[in-house]
Amino acid sequence: MRPCVRVLSAAATTLVISLPTTAFAADALMPTDWPQWRGPGRDCRVPESPKWPDDLDGLEQAWRIDMAGPSYSGPIVAGNRVFVTETVDKKKEIVRALDRKTGKELWQVEWLGSMTVPFFAARNGSWIRSTPATDGKSLFVAGIQDVLVCLDVTNGSERWRVDFKERYGTSNPDFGCVCSPMVRGDFVYMQAGGSFVKLNKNDGSTVWRTLNDGGGMYGSAFSSPIFDEIVGKPQVIVQTREKLAGVDDADGKVLWEQKVPAFRGMNILTPTVFNDGIFTSTHRNASYFYQVKKDSGKGFNVEETWSDKAKGYMSSPVVVGNYAYLHLGNGRISCFDLRSGEEQWRTKKFGDYMSMAVQRDKILGLDMRGGLVLFKANPTEFELLDKKKVSDEECWSHIAVSGNDTFVRELNAISAWRWNAKGE
Repeated sequence: MRPCVRVLSAAATTLVISLPTTAFAADALMPTDWPQWRGPGRDCRVPESPKWPDDLDGLEQAWRIDMAGPSYSGPIVAGNRVFVTETVDKKKEIVRALDRKTGKELWQVEWLGSMTVPFFAARNGSWIRSTPATDGKSLFVAGIQDVLVCLDVTNGSERWRVDFKERYGTSNPDFGCVCSPMVRGDFVYMQAGGSFVKLNKNDGSTVWRTLNDGGGMYGSAFSSPIFDEIVGKPQVIVQTREKLAGVDDADGKVLWEQKVPAFRGMNILTPTVFNDGIFTSTHRNASYFYQVKKDSGKGFNVEETWSDKAKGYMSSPVVVGNYAYLHLGNGRISCFDLRSGEEQWRTKKFGDYMSMAVQRDKILGLDMRGGLVLFKANPTEFELLDKKKVSDEECWSHIAVSGNDTFVRELNAISAWRWNAKGE
């Protein structure tokens, strides 16, 4: 039976939806799923089973399909499906659901949406940037024109959409929407509309809006939020173009904030929480660690406890024990002791970007140049275990690891690599 196709028109936007003939495998996420930016915990941590081997010999390509256009969005995985995005003909954005085992397309949705980013960022392309998120039932996709669309994972039908420009009266972000939405409970969080917002995931209504800077050049926030507990207080941690902040989940009140020096507001990394403090690194400035403490009242104080001249850029770090492993703006990987700020070692140059996943004491990195590198989380020295070429194209999207599968979004394709594929 062939899929049927229908065309819907809503709010002057056309969506083309291909409906699948097979049902979604599950409506609840599994621990091995990779449902959002940087994985289930937004920290790139992979469950300890199945255990990674000590080399990449058993990692083989299971399938690869060409895409119609490029994307910076990382693939996400839920159940038997992989979700990917692309920008086609510089005028529309496409979302696809693929069969995890074979790469076969299950459904596809498209809408008008594109823009040209400023000249100094244009060399990296003007296409969709945000990585989607799913709760197993709904898929939340942020388009480059500051629009968040909620889709049914089973067939791609649209449940709701929010145009943040219309809702808040803001302008189109100069660099496009970059922040990747975070799903937690019944809510979706993201930087959009020149602010940080919490939405009801069932209908897209605003729960609260905070850190409103009015948009414009410095309103185009890049960093993606996380949820953690600091000094005994559960909170949402977000990094805007100019500062770090802790936000009360209940009402959106800013609990504390700290200005972070950054060239042209290039605060891109996802914040990393460690021992009631936050580690971050900014383009052309430095790496910083800020300690959060309770003051004599019921508020919080923030102070910089150390900084280092090493400069991060777009790649968020992974943490193992007391150490952060960070890909720097100069292409090298560095290891920091988060307690003291002392740099332990630094590697030779890799590509301009590297996304990482971590399991126990092993780190799997996807180099922008199309190579996978497996190395030990060893604070004494850079201990390379193995490397493997997986693409001749550039790979700017974040790696996704789920069970025995590793998904690589090349600039114009997506491939699945499976441990011990021959044995299966």
